[in-house]
Amino acid sequence: MIRFEHVSKRYADGTTAVDGLSFEVNAGELVTLVGPSGCGKTTTMKMVNRLIEPTEGRIFLDGDDISAIDPVQLRRRIGYVIQQVGLFPHKTVLDNTATVPHLLGVRRAEARARAAELLDLVGLDPKVFGERYPEQLSGGQRQRVGVARALAADPPVLLMDEPFGAVDPVVRDHLQTEFLRLQRTLGKTVLFVTHDIEEAVRLGDRIAVYGQGRIEQFDTPSAVLGAPATDYVADFVGADRGLKRLSVTPIEEGDLEQPPVVHLDDPLPRELDARWAVVLDQEDNLHGWISAEHARDAAKKGATVRDHARRMEAWLPVGASLKQAFATMLQHDAGWIAVIDADSEGRFLGVLTPARLHEALRRSTAADARDVARADVALEIIR
Repeated sequence: MIRFEHVSKRYADGTTAVDGLSFEVNAGELVTLVGPSGCGKTTTMKMVNRLIEPTEGRIFLDGDDISAIDPVQLRRRIGYVIQQVGLFPHKTVLDNTATVPHLLGVRRAEARARAAELLDLVGLDPKVFGERYPEQLSGGQRQRVGVARALAADPPVLLMDEPFGAVDPVVRDHLQTEFLRLQRTLGKTVLFVTHDIEEAVRLGDRIAVYGQGRIEQFDTPSAVLGAPATDYVADFVGADRGLKRLSVTPIEEGDLEQPPVVHLDDPLPRELDARWAVVLDQEDNLHGWISAEHARDAAKKGATVRDHARRMEAWLPVGASLKQAFATMLQHDAGWIAVIDADSEGRFLGVLTPARLHEALRRSTAADARDVARADVALEIIR
């Protein structure tokens, strides 16, 4: 979808902002460009929509050499979101969002209807926010409007230049989550500039780590964190890259232990093979848990599991990240979490313990280093 071929940008004073870049972004892929200030990542992005013209090399958009496309027409094919948002202060939120379709000749009523759909998509009720002005919105709300406006003409490509950098960490986390949800729904081709490696890791299908005007490594988040290509990349992602890798390593069924299970309508067992058991309903969906001590005491009274099962608070769907698993354990002061099938009503798959979480992280790192599946990695484990 986007292809750079030996692209450089040099200025009259001799400064080289970008030096010989060659890389490709696939259709529907979200690529994050990450690096320190002044490394050339924003210049790279602005060359895609010809806000900056390259000194040499060629850039292709869906097979077309962009140097042969009228810049105005090119920019109408590309959504653009910046940190400062750039909303028109004299226009309502609805009219701000409808700007590009209106410029493309779409009738005002039609453009506003499309804008209302997009505001709803980014989590802003058009009935509540549509007639407000930008000054009446919070920073996070303005960023959402900026994303909606960029999507209004349904462009295949989005350029996003540190769009969430000017908001507080809590709002930023919400915006990142919302944008990932949108990307799963819309499947746009996205170039996303950030200086924050954690944001790059969380959002990117692949990451381009910039040095000075060059890409030092272009790979998946797990590969960048698990096998930095150079000392520069290792220093940039940080000594805590193992912890960062938790956020890009999913829980897999092979990571789980199988504890004792009982069903709701079973009589309480007098003895369990462990200190606790998972409680399931008749369809094997997760219901709760029960301790061996509690079961033993209550069994003398002829009670059923249903009468004494405790609510399960610590659980996640398979495919959630190891970071989410670790956070859930800490939040609920739990020695394990239950894992369910993400595509069912809650079918129980097993439990993830701290030891298994550590093994999953080690196995994931080794799998990337050897270019094999996690299931094919055998670890030496001392218990």
